[in-house]
Amino acid sequence: MEQLPESVDRDILEHRIIAALKAIRETSGCTLHEALDVFVQRYEELRRDRPDDFGLSRDEYGRGFYS
Repeated sequence: MEQLPESVDRDILEHRIIAALKAIRETSGCTLHEALDVFVQRYEELRRDRPDDFGLSRDEYGRGFYS
């Protein structure tokens, strides 16, 4: 995975999905679909490595977000 800006991790942890996707796209020049793939991969890494940093449960996190 290409080096992502630190803001992506902050956006993911603070449930700012759109901001994270925008930063991923701007950094890598990828499509929205590719950015979603990168987002999911980074989200899973953060869930594994920093579970206490999430304010929402796994079930609550994506509620109301449809892509």
